[in-house]
Amino acid sequence: MFLPKNKKTRALLIGVSLAVATSFVVVGCGADKQQAAQMQGAQVKAMQVIQQDTPLTSEFAGQIVGKDEVKVQSKVSGNVVEKYVKGGQWVEAGQPLYRIDDRQYQSAVWQAQANLAQAMATLGNAQNDLGRYADLVKASAISRQTYDTQASTVNAYQAAADAANALYIKARQDLADTTIYAPMSGQLAVDDVAVGTFVTAGNTNLVTIGSSNPVYAKFNISETDYLSYMGALMQGGNQVKPIVTITMSDGTQYPLEGEIVESDRALSENTGTLTVKALFNNPNGLLMPGMFARVRLSGQTIPNAILVPQRAVQQLLGKSFVMVVNGDGKSEARNVTLGSKVGSYYVIKDGLTTADVVVVEGLSNLQEGVALNVTMVTADDMGFSLITDMSKFNSNAIAGSSNK
Repeated sequence: MFLPKNKKTRALLIGVSLAVATSFVVVGCGADKQQAAQMQGAQVKAMQVIQQDTPLTSEFAGQIVGKDEVKVQSKVSGNVVEKYVKGGQWVEAGQPLYRIDDRQYQSAVWQAQANLAQAMATLGNAQNDLGRYADLVKASAISRQTYDTQASTVNAYQAAADAANALYIKARQDLADTTIYAPMSGQLAVDDVAVGTFVTAGNTNLVTIGSSNPVYAKFNISETDYLSYMGALMQGGNQVKPIVTITMSDGTQYPLEGEIVESDRALSENTGTLTVKALFNNPNGLLMPGMFARVRLSGQTIPNAILVPQRAVQQLLGKSFVMVVNGDGKSEARNVTLGSKVGSYYVIKDGLTTADVVVVEGLSNLQEGVALNVTMVTADDMGFSLITDMSKFNSNAIAGSSNK
């Protein structure tokens, strides 16, 4: 190789030669890596198709509410002068709770009683006169018109006496209503008012009382899930009674099963969901109104159902298909007929067998006939479950239906 005598020029030529040689090496290595990647195949995760008896189970966010709850109000107005209970106490139906200042109501009774006595006396005199007039009419001592006028007077006094009696009865009822009794057996809330509070009839809440056994678990279900679930529960025209259980906020399952007893007549305009209530016995008082719980419904079991994860299913032009790993280790599109959704899975009615392996991750831009580098995974690895998680219906959605 010819090198110039000038030292600077000679060093520059040597550097350029080395750079060109290095670039050939780098380009050659990149091409080798690309060729190796193509030989290894597209990186995907896949799992074996599952076949098992599959219960149709759904889970919903719910809230415990009392079966019977009453806000106790007074029928008369006045100051609270006595309080016989305290917040949180258990009371029996008919037990005294409060007493309102009754002085004005006692006076009203006396006044009504006096008015009634006066009206009855006036009526008695008029009736006596009518009796005498009857004898005089027979003796032709007075005219028939005079008798008829007196009879009308008696009727008027009778009506006045009846009105006075009604006022007397009302005054006695108001006096009796100054003592407020428990309308039902249950536990008092701690929203009780204090002695000295002025209460307005039919407006002021004195205390809330509610029963603790049984209780409702109230939850919301979407229109789509309602139709899907009800359709699945129908077998040969007979509706299968769903099994209802709840899991409490600490993750423990309540030991007793419940029963769906109420559902709303229409979907909520605000949330588009249907409010449903399940009744649970609560003998030990473990379930308290206001608690949040996860309500699980289970009913029909599909025997030997073929299951694939929902994320493995792709849809195009109204058709559903999955990518399977064929015998040559390449991707193969397989048309499938979908059934019900069960948790993270679809029930497959047609198109797959238990021998098939479906791609569950790496589907982006994956085409048919591509060599695959497969990593086998399990449902636990991917976090798949047979339980439908409906936690998207939060407490605000529940509260939105509480006014129905």
